[in-house]
Amino acid sequence: MVNYVDVNNMRRWISDTGIEPIIMGIVGYLEQDYAKWPQFDKTPRVAAHSAEGVIELMPTSDGETYAFKYVNGHPSNPGNGFQTVTALGMLARVDNGYPTFLSEMTLLTALRTAATSVLAARALARPDSKVLALIGTGTQSEFQALGFRAGLGITRLRAWDTDPAALDKFIRNVEPLGFEVVRATSAADAVAGADIVTTCTADKANAKILTTGMIEPGMHLNAIGGDCPGKTELEADIVRNSTVFVEFPEQTRIEGEIQQLEADSPITELWEVLAGRAAGRTSVDEVTLFDSVGFAIEDFSALRYVFDAVRGTDYATDLDLIADPADPKDLFSLVSRAPALLA
Repeated sequence: MVNYVDVNNMRRWISDTGIEPIIMGIVGYLEQDYAKWPQFDKTPRVAAHSAEGVIELMPTSDGETYAFKYVNGHPSNPGNGFQTVTALGMLARVDNGYPTFLSEMTLLTALRTAATSVLAARALARPDSKVLALIGTGTQSEFQALGFRAGLGITRLRAWDTDPAALDKFIRNVEPLGFEVVRATSAADAVAGADIVTTCTADKANAKILTTGMIEPGMHLNAIGGDCPGKTELEADIVRNSTVFVEFPEQTRIEGEIQQLEADSPITELWEVLAGRAAGRTSVDEVTLFDSVGFAIEDFSALRYVFDAVRGTDYATDLDLIADPADPKDLFSLVSRAPALLA
């Protein structure tokens, strides 16, 4: 049997446990897995691009456990009544190849993306950061706000979106949670006076959501919207003038902000900072950029966390997914009608 968490049970578990404790729980698992980063089998995600969006598979393994996520990204979906991003994921044993866990990952991806942002910001942002600017208030925005409150104590938000309805939704959702929210009139207005800036927009284009004149000394930029070739959010000079940190360079150079730069442009892998092998922020005036495109090891961590949290509870059910005859060499026995034929 394979443990399984469907959407309803994921919703119940999140509601009962709390979004902020879950995000910080995932941060803890991310720290464990980033600490053994060199042990993982790593490859850029396998992507099938179309005019409408992208469908991707994101695999990885630490030698004992294998994981993959199926995920799509279709920016025009909300206009047609669909989510921009949906996902599901699986864990399996490496020693025999048997799946052990299957889970919805649309909600879980939102939680792990926020957790990854928090992980990076705790290593790269100024410790005295108080104000978070959110450029793009779609499905990820509330999770980012809650993550930064849980991980860095930030409660002051400046938010902007090209879609007034999305901005209304965000303010409606987070103000009752205790946040102080400024409804900005533009991206420039949103980032003015911010310590940390998260950009998370959906348009599949080389956009310049932030331009050089908007950036202030000491900012930490958390660019998480660039996730496919030809899609960026920052003016190229911002990237050139920042200290850039990435997850997996081979993937980020294809999909991240650094796809705008020369192939030999200097970058630092985040795991090296967390392991003490490379410097993070080196001065209060330095502009740090986490060019995050999302990587499979982060999904590995999130799936491990949920699996450990729900195993043996009523949040998980069993699925009979593996055809497993008594004689491993006699698969035919499961479908044979031998007794009827002999009669």
